[in-house]
Amino acid sequence: MTRSTLPWLHVLLAIAVVAVWGTNFVVIRIGLDHLPPLTFAALRFTFALLPAVFFLKKPDVPWRNLAAYGVLIGAGQFGLLYIAMSGFISPGLASLVVQTQVFFTIGLAMWLAKERIRSFQLVALGLAAVGLVVIVAHTDASVTPLGLALVLIAAASWAGGNAFSKAAGKVNMLAYVVWASLFSVPPLLILALVFEGPQAIIQGVRAADTATWAAVLWQSVGNTLFGYAAWGWLLSRHPAAVITPMAM
Repeated sequence: MTRSTLPWLHVLLAIAVVAVWGTNFVVIRIGLDHLPPLTFAALRFTFALLPAVFFLKKPDVPWRNLAAYGVLIGAGQFGLLYIAMSGFISPGLASLVVQTQVFFTIGLAMWLAKERIRSFQLVALGLAAVGLVVIVAHTDASVTPLGLALVLIAAASWAGGNAFSKAAGKVNMLAYVVWASLFSVPPLLILALVFEGPQAIIQGVRAADTATWAAVLWQSVGNTLFGYAAWGWLLSRHPAAVITPMAM
């Protein structure tokens, strides 16, 4: 078995992650019906952090690695994605555009980790890029230039987070995601207080119904604790060019 060949159990794990992430954008839309976007993101990572941080030992990685991952995934990816989806881009289109993270991630892996990409992978990525461009070019008013820019920056932030999780090596990825959330919550909370205001935060929390809290918990447990822990586990064991295209 070559390093670029995935064992079937790893393939099934990747499919499970993608299946969970496939629900992501509908769930985000439900949460945004009542919660301001940055407040929603702050709550998501708060529940990813607590109470799990009291039961999982900090992984043996530098604090700066955890901090970078937490800020990039928390504020960078999801803070910006939630803002974009709060009226600047449709959930369906956001789910496609954010997958440009594949190209960003592979580029970073080639640059930082000196990974090599095979010719057939390059051709496949080229076809995927053409497909994304065609879809975006034929969208309607459900997307704005600001929404598109925010999701592209979110995708680049996701790629940066992938690079840091890959650099962490073969650690306990569940603990890694939990402890990194320690650095996701503060910037999101500060940004929510500055740009949304205490009154909007309080009103959003008060207006949240059962569906809203279910959306927050699914984002925390399914998407973050399972999805990103499993994704980081796969990235630590296989080249980025093998794993990341599966998200598409």
